[in-house]
Amino acid sequence: MSVSEQSPATEIAAGYAFTGAALDLGALLWDGTCHPDAPIRVPLPMLNRHGLVAGATGTGKTKTLQLIAEQLSANGVPVFLADIKGDVSGIAAPGTEGEKVRERAAQVGQAWAARGFPCEFYGLGGIGPGVPVRATVTGFGPVLLSKVLQLNQTQEQSLGLIFHYADSKGLELVDLKDLRAVVAFLVSDTGKPELKGIGGLSTVTAGVILRSITAFEQQGAGGFFGEPEFDTAEFLRTAEDGRGVVSVLELPAVQDKPQLFSTFLMWMLADLFNDLPEVGDLEKPKLVFFFDEAHLLFNGASKAFLESITQTVRLIRSKGIGIFFVTQTPKDVPGDVLAQLGNRVQHALRAFTPDDAKALKATVRTFPKSPYDLEEVLTGLGTGEAVVTVLSETGAPTPVAATRLRAPESLMGPIEAGALEAAVKGSPLYGRYAEAVDRESAYEKLTAEQQAAEAAAVRAAREAEEARTPERAPRKEDESLAEQVVGSGVFTSLARSIGTQLGREISRSIFGTARRKR
Repeated sequence: MSVSEQSPATEIAAGYAFTGAALDLGALLWDGTCHPDAPIRVPLPMLNRHGLVAGATGTGKTKTLQLIAEQLSANGVPVFLADIKGDVSGIAAPGTEGEKVRERAAQVGQAWAARGFPCEFYGLGGIGPGVPVRATVTGFGPVLLSKVLQLNQTQEQSLGLIFHYADSKGLELVDLKDLRAVVAFLVSDTGKPELKGIGGLSTVTAGVILRSITAFEQQGAGGFFGEPEFDTAEFLRTAEDGRGVVSVLELPAVQDKPQLFSTFLMWMLADLFNDLPEVGDLEKPKLVFFFDEAHLLFNGASKAFLESITQTVRLIRSKGIGIFFVTQTPKDVPGDVLAQLGNRVQHALRAFTPDDAKALKATVRTFPKSPYDLEEVLTGLGTGEAVVTVLSETGAPTPVAATRLRAPESLMGPIEAGALEAAVKGSPLYGRYAEAVDRESAYEKLTAEQQAAEAAAVRAAREAEEARTPERAPRKEDESLAEQVVGSGVFTSLARSIGTQLGREISRSIFGTARRKR
């Protein structure tokens, strides 16, 4: 049956008849029939107006990401994908033409051809496969770090004060031991006066922050902070043949730390936002960034954090960056952020529970008026089918279209571990970022200053004692240096500070057992 014989379907199809460059998503579904003569598309210039890919588990969201990423790359647009489950790496290899692929291609009018796309693979802090992506603590900033450490508003404000102090004193916060050292110093007898004029730092709050940092490190997260800090401009590269490079962040090894990787993704966006110039509307985006498991980013977020996300999403469009949030239901995304997402691909939703039914009704209300019964359609979609509405070339929403999506042309699954490792080690970025560097920063500076101060205090105490008791009895010749120090008044004073991390480091240095630098 031709689409021209059905007026609602004709109107829907006309809404996707764009004249300029566009990505092909699939073919129109109407009244249970797929119409390959009615392609559903999204204009390439509109992909910096952001988007949402939503749907229940197992409905095909990952394949939709792969489909869109392939076409963006083919059009010379770099892409960033977060590979949560380890099954997106196949975009680097040609797909396999099986019966299901041939059937889907025939249904949607797709001239399917197996091909892979240029990829770079990354890993957070070197955990798992991929070129290591690290950030300095300073580069990460107090707002994002507060989110990761799960601090409350008061503690977040105190952390901001700590960052301000470190910056004003030239104490570089490169890794977590730098931050820990500065916190410990600011609640010590020597450091307390430093913040008195701007509110100070309570011992209780400092204790919470230090415990949170320690717990964070025990989860293996310490390696994510350090140098060389990753330059997010690497995500903007194109291959020699002009195709956009697909940057795949491999996250299976850290999927048990969802708050960490979601916040790191936000850091990447914030870093791009700060570095890129304003460019306005372009013929095609500079980068399209897919933010998978987006609900994890917003869970338990502070007001300041949500404001930061909203501002970034609102303004980064003018810098040529498009963001697609990927999650299960639109209600996972705050309203102020959702309002910025002009392109929608909504896969099937379930309505097995009262909460599911409520979420379904809420989702339907977020779509423009439509001739479909969307509650019925959204619960009846098959895998690889979705309800679509995007922004047209004029910026107006297109009609809502139930769509059977095209099949990705790259491998729908992970590539072999050996091929992944070879791709990583063969990357020109591997030599630049693979090996961590630990230069002198806040920890080393504060430790050196404290050691120098303690040495001066020991000398002064000894000289004062000699001046008061010139006839004192000589010490035993075999008395060790450690026994001399333990018997001194300076050690007693120092022992009071042993409860802080910095105090523990100082005591180790006196006995010659200081930890090595990383």
